[in-house]
Amino acid sequence: MAEFRYHGMSAAGRPVQGMLAARNKREAHLKLSELMRAKRFSLSSLEKKRTYVYKVQKGTERPVVGERKAYSPEELTRALRAIGYRVISVRRKLLDFNMRPPTRDVVMFIRLSADLLRENLPYDEVLQLLGADIQNKALKDSIKEISSDLKDGKEGKEVFAKQEGALGRFAAHMLGVASTSGNMVEIYESTAKFLERNQTFKKNLRSALIMPSVTVFLLLCATLFYVGYIFPKTAEMFLKFKMELPPMTKFTLDMSHFLQDHIFIILAAIFLPIAFGLKFAFSKKGRFYVDKYIIRLPIIGSVLHKTSIEIFCRVFTALYSGSGENIDVIRTAAEACRNRYMERQIKEITLPMMIKEGKGLVESLEKTGVFTDTALNRLRGGAETGTLRKTALQVANYYEKETTYKMKAIIDWVQVFVAFFVLIVMTAITVVSSETAIIKPKRPGVTAH
Repeated sequence: MAEFRYHGMSAAGRPVQGMLAARNKREAHLKLSELMRAKRFSLSSLEKKRTYVYKVQKGTERPVVGERKAYSPEELTRALRAIGYRVISVRRKLLDFNMRPPTRDVVMFIRLSADLLRENLPYDEVLQLLGADIQNKALKDSIKEISSDLKDGKEGKEVFAKQEGALGRFAAHMLGVASTSGNMVEIYESTAKFLERNQTFKKNLRSALIMPSVTVFLLLCATLFYVGYIFPKTAEMFLKFKMELPPMTKFTLDMSHFLQDHIFIILAAIFLPIAFGLKFAFSKKGRFYVDKYIIRLPIIGSVLHKTSIEIFCRVFTALYSGSGENIDVIRTAAEACRNRYMERQIKEITLPMMIKEGKGLVESLEKTGVFTDTALNRLRGGAETGTLRKTALQVANYYEKETTYKMKAIIDWVQVFVAFFVLIVMTAITVVSSETAIIKPKRPGVTAH
């Protein structure tokens, strides 16, 4: 997330200054509007922290070129002069953007942090070591910024919230929670585990659904191109010599003419529903309905459903304290489960029942209708024996193993069906193409009876 600095004037005529984090300037203005209404001040300026490229020299040494973030070139110039440098030039970086680090690098950072914290190494030293060893520039800059902000005394949640762009929304939230908790190691390990499972799940989903769909779609497009354009060039040549076409060749040629005559209608009938469907699926309302009904699909729906329950239980285990207020824990676990329908059910049914009616956790979760009987029975047993946290972890581990095995089986079957479909299409094309080889012209003077 980008960092912004604002200047303003209060109703009493006193200057007001502060900083806030936002994804873009529009979001910064929205946050600032709420802040202005709450604190009653008028805005004078809003500056975004940008990256500047500087060239400096100290004494007779060779000039040094580097990058540094600042709110203005004048501010960076003053800072460099204050530490004894002669500033040669300061210019704004032309392409000021960082690609998001790969998930594997973020997981490595979190796992190594957990290992070093387990060895009782101070967190500032952990960040210093990892910041020096991490190769990805975006993640390296993020770690350095985290270290600098924590040394400045900023709150952990605020510091990590600024790094959503690099770490991801969920990871940044979890690490922010860990910074104020007494079990940093466990939360870090749970976060790394969640990211690994999420990455594995996406990879398996691509293998099971997306890649086969793309393969079949491209094969159909190639087949239509062959039937509609390439095949007629050969078949129509026989018609010029008034040769009698075999049945399959004649049928395919008729289909080619139909495709040529109605190509735009056919393309519209294929692509318009797909375009509108994708547009709806990626809208806020569409995502909700997709998540609601996808867990009810045969075979794959059960795997997606249990994976979401696994993630909920794993995050719940990492944050659950066993005493005090755990409403935020349930809300965070619901947001992490990667299913908007389940998230809404938990937030709109479970939380109100617990807060307003004083109901228990398991009873409130049961009313949502999104948890399996197995998960509810195990959680109920854990709540009755005082081992809810341990039981939730057992449910997460159980569903992890079950969904892993089932997803592997689904991928294997999908690959078999796709291969079988490709075989059928290629065989049909081969048969139709080879049939043209047996077409014989009529002999002169010979008439058909």
